[in-house]
Amino acid sequence: MKEHFVSILPNCLEIVERAAAFQLQHFRSMPAGTDDQKAAREMVSFVDVETEKILLDGLLPLVEGAGFFGEESGKTGSQDLVWIVDPLDGTTNFLSGLDHFSISIALVENGQPIFGIVHKPMTKETWTCVKGQGLHYNTEPVETVSQTLTAKDALFVTGFPYRSQDIAKNFFACADEVLITGRGIRRTGSAALDVCNVSCGWYQGFWESDLQPYDIAAGMLFMQENGCIVTNIDGEPYNMFEDRIMVAGLPKVHSTLREIVAKHYA
Repeated sequence: MKEHFVSILPNCLEIVERAAAFQLQHFRSMPAGTDDQKAAREMVSFVDVETEKILLDGLLPLVEGAGFFGEESGKTGSQDLVWIVDPLDGTTNFLSGLDHFSISIALVENGQPIFGIVHKPMTKETWTCVKGQGLHYNTEPVETVSQTLTAKDALFVTGFPYRSQDIAKNFFACADEVLITGRGIRRTGSAALDVCNVSCGWYQGFWESDLQPYDIAAGMLFMQENGCIVTNIDGEPYNMFEDRIMVAGLPKVHSTLREIVAKHYA
């Protein structure tokens, strides 16, 4: 089965690149009013919807029996073996003309990601992984993250709790402590790219609340494959379908970050 996923990687990359080309055709060229607000501070455009159709039509035939779970179209078919797709992670950035957005696809078996691709259209950066085969960045193997770097030397990344008004105060209290623990905090607007950067060790710690499986399924595999620790606030393996808060980071960063997060969100 693993060999099959390696063999379909070129096909998947071609599909993702086709979707990226479609997005770039419309980037910074969409008139006002071409987006809708599907929920508070959650935007969607025809680019999201059409990108997802490109991905669905291309990916489904590649793995027999696999279902589909897309941010825009929801769930169809088997969810035991399923393509989980975010066609445009960072829609608000895209609609605002900011070039930090991505396409994320993952194949998930019994709740665990086993294959993933994240692509950043503007820079053509691509992260890929087949479980057990290591993480690759632009086709090159990525060196396992540092096992010695600690929280005081870490740069953290997070997302604002726009889905989580009930814990907004917890977030800002937590961020206040994290800020003075390491070298700083960044917020970029694409969780998929955030966890890709953690998986390479370019950020060293990450936490966020109320993530959806399509936000982080691929990046979760990348982090696990490349030596990062990925848990909930209790230190248990993160369940993308059930847990409310993800805490991830390099091994000696994660423990400190998890303690801070658990204290403020408890």
